Amino acid sequence: QVQLLESGGGLAQAGGSLRLSCAASGRTPSSYVMGWFRQAPGKEREFAAAISRSGGYTLYADSVKGRFTISRDNAKNTVYLQMNTLKPEDTAVYYCTASSRLGLVSRSDLGYNYWGQGTQVTVSS
Repeated sequence: QVQLLESGGGLAQAGGSLRLSCAASGRTPSSYVMGWFRQAPGKEREFAAAISRSGGYTLYADSVKGRFTISRDNAKNTVYLQMNTLKPEDTAVYYCTASSRLGLVSRSDLGYNYWGQGTQVTVSS
């Protein structure tokens, strides 16, 4: 079992930045593929970014590529999502997720079996 706790959400202006953190606890979280998904009001949850166990491989949704950076510090059992050049369409609840099943990063939420409670990000124009 892995528990995930997100923090760092809040209000930002368009063009601004926020950094989300996800603290993982429990059974060897450093051995899990980690990711971030987001869900805007009235929309389905969508993939944002994922990172491999070692942190050596990352994957991004086209909508965030070049603006968001996912990273992890396995010594601190923490995953980060640095969000730059924010846009109003980035407004959503952001969920941290972990997978004990995946060998590689994935865009599909089906492969992730642990989820945090989410943190709200609101970007004003």
